[in-house]
Amino acid sequence: MASHRRPKQPSRARVTVLTTAAAAAVAISSQAANAAPSEKPSKDEVKAKVDKLYEQAEQATEKFNGAKEKQEKLQKEISTIQDNVARGQEELNELRDAMGLAAAAQYRTGSIDSSVQLFLSSDPDDYLDKASTMDQLSAQQVDSLKKIQEKQRELSQQRAEAADKLKDLSSTRTELGKKKKEVQAKLAEAQKLLNSLTAAEKAALAAEEARASRSAADRVDLGNVGSASGRAQAAFQAAQTQLGKPYVYGATGTASYDCSGLTSWAYAQAGVSIPRTSQAQASYGRHLSMSELKVGDLVIFYGDLHHVGLYAGNGQIIHAPRSGTVVRYESINNMPFQFGVRI
Repeated sequence: MASHRRPKQPSRARVTVLTTAAAAAVAISSQAANAAPSEKPSKDEVKAKVDKLYEQAEQATEKFNGAKEKQEKLQKEISTIQDNVARGQEELNELRDAMGLAAAAQYRTGSIDSSVQLFLSSDPDDYLDKASTMDQLSAQQVDSLKKIQEKQRELSQQRAEAADKLKDLSSTRTELGKKKKEVQAKLAEAQKLLNSLTAAEKAALAAEEARASRSAADRVDLGNVGSASGRAQAAFQAAQTQLGKPYVYGATGTASYDCSGLTSWAYAQAGVSIPRTSQAQASYGRHLSMSELKVGDLVIFYGDLHHVGLYAGNGQIIHAPRSGTVVRYESINNMPFQFGVRI
């Protein structure tokens, strides 16, 4: 006879766990079903993000330029100091050689006077400071020993200055490297966004950029506003010859430029040396309102002064805008105007 056993009932704890898990699964499924699918950003949204990244890259570029300029200046100063130290050491050696010859002559005659004792002293400064010894030395001997003292002190100061500048140079190189990486990271992020666009969207953006990047052959109404000076006119004319050249961060021509690289190069062609960065250029001359601008004046943009161009007349500037563009004319109203600068 078959036995009839009651099936084993699940424990209450197990039932609770299973019920909770099932409820959670249902909730997750419900959320997934009700959640809206993630939307791909539109071309205009991508462009806005890319433009912002390019602006941030340009801000970092001007800081990069400043660090690079400082590095070059420090390298020149250190080289000059090191040359001076080398010449000074030669002069000191000559002074010591002269004193050594005097000592040798006195030794041969058996009369080593106080000047030789001073020369042989481990602390000539202390020896010279004792006024009682001065009357034992000839005027020529005193003069020679003082020259040695002065040259030793001068060399010590120059070596200390060189050491400080070398430390500054090291930190400047570190800052330069950081800014370079920051620029590259912003540009890479912008490129990643651009790569996410469809072929049609990329073509549309390229067409917009082509319309903005007018070449030297295009007719741009610059009006008949004169220049403030011959050098401003010469700088503007030099910049015009670079229309169509690509923007590259840190570049100063003539194959490519960044914004301040173009303006500093243009004024150099007019025989005028201006600072390398847009911020430094902003404080180099007299500030102007928009209504005061004349052809060739510098035009400064953005609150942190990170962009600069040259006024071209009739509300137009000529500038190197940003990565992915070329030197071109553009409306002065396309960016937040701060002030003009007359060189």
